Order: sequence, then structure tokens, then C-alpha cells
Amino acid sequence: MNLPTPLILILLGLVFVVAEMVSTFLVARRLQNFGIVDIIWSAGFTPLVFLYLLATAWQDRLLPAGGSDLQGALISRLPLTFMVTLWSLRLGLHLLIRVRAHHPVEDVRYAQLRKEWGAQTDRKMLGFFLLQGALQVVLSAPWLISSLRPPTERSGWVGGCFWLGLLLWAVGILGESLADRQLARFRADPARRGQVCQEGFWRYSRHPNYFCEWLVWLGYGVFALASPWGWIGLLAPALMYHFLVNVTGVPMTEALSVKSKGEAYRRYQQTTNAFFPGPPRRG
Repeated sequence: MNLPTPLILILLGLVFVVAEMVSTFLVARRLQNFGIVDIIWSAGFTPLVFLYLLATAWQDRLLPAGGSDLQGALISRLPLTFMVTLWSLRLGLHLLIRVRAHHPVEDVRYAQLRKEWGAQTDRKMLGFFLLQGALQVVLSAPWLISSLRPPTERSGWVGGCFWLGLLLWAVGILGESLADRQLARFRADPARRGQVCQEGFWRYSRHPNYFCEWLVWLGYGVFALASPWGWIGLLAPALMYHFLVNVTGVPMTEALSVKSKGEAYRRYQQTTNAFFPGPPRRG
């Protein structure tokens, strides 16, 4: 029997996400709230990274001179496992609180898809969920690569990638948490209902939460560079940047904000960068 390889790990990941997303679809249909997929998509990265951790640890145990350095190899994988777990569960909990606060009212994105898909909603939504699961596997490339050949040194190129990746991840986690808190505090003030949040990080970027989320993924990509073939891990932050800036992040949020806040948000667009933070401009 062959030892676990990148292909086998990918297949294991696909089996997991299929089971994950089919189960999520069945629960979401019963609750009549497809928005819960956002929670599962975020929190689901935790079992995925542990799957890679356990599979590669089992591989090490089966190597010749079985497991002579198993403890060292396992410990070298723990920093990235901790990074992914903390980020994944924090974001999943944040989304759980948001979805639960609005339930049974469904997120406007999924409500719109229901209208567009009509009688085919269940079939198309299941396909959408499975696509989200496949995306989880693609985006987990930095963790898969780092799990296969974890860096065991903390100096030179390897050490630089390790510490820079950790720094980017930490700044992203902290920044996203603060941006979420600032926005929640602003929205909780009844006197500011209908206004545009321009406090804290929101003064320098219209989407500081998305920017900090991308920093987290950039940290994962840089972290993976410490391992052989680590450049493949840069696919994750590149894809995440595309999705956040061009697909489901900024464009959809901007359209909803203009619709709900009108001219006030248009002025905000004229004075504030969309993604990368920068000093406010004169309108």
C-alpha cells in the first residue's frame, strides 16, 4: 500500500468536504436558511487542517526507522495548525452570532438566489454548497504543502518565511477582529441608523475586514514558502484576493450599501479606498 501522497491527501479532503456540505445542505433546507453555509465554510477549515495533520503524522510513523523523529515532525506542524484553527473558529463564531441574530430571516444573497432559481433552488443550491467545499480544498493548499514537509528550522530563508507568515497572519487576525467590533458598535447605536461607518479602520478602507482577511491568507501563503514546492501555496491568497475584490466580496457589499444608504455611501466611495488602506481623499 502506498504511503499518503499529496494526491491522497487531496482525495481525503474532498471526501470530507462532500460529507460536510451535503450534511450542511440538508440542515439548511430543514431550517429554511441557506446562510448557515457561511458558518460551516469558515469553521470547516479546522477539521480539514487536522485531517492533514493526522494523515501526515501517520505517514511519518510508517516511514523507515518508523517515527524516529515523529515527535519533532509533529511539533513542527503545530504552529500552522494552531494558526488555522484560531482563525477558522473565530470567523465561524462571528458568522454564527450574525446568522443567529437574523434567523429565520435569510441573508439577502441567498434570498436573492432563491428568487432567481425558483423551483430549481434545491438542486442548484446543493451544487453551490459542493462548490464551496471544493474551494475549501483548493484554498487549503498552503496547509497541505506545509504538512507534507514542515519547516524544522527558524533561520535563513525558512525562518524568514516562518516569521513573516506568522506576522502577516497575526496582523490580519487582530485587524479583522477590531474592524468587526468597530462596525458592530457603530450599528448598535440607534442614532446612527442609515449612516455610513467611517470610524477606526473604516476611515482608511471601505472594507478593512476583507483586507485583513486577505492578510491572513497571505500569511498562510508566505508560511508555506518555507517548504518544498511552497510557491503553490501562494495560489490561496491570489484566489482569495480575486474573490474578495472582484466576485463575492467588495462588489456585492458595495451594491447593497449604495442601495441602502444612497448618496451617503457614494460620497464614502469618493473619499475612501475600497480595499487597501490609505489616507482619506477630498471628495
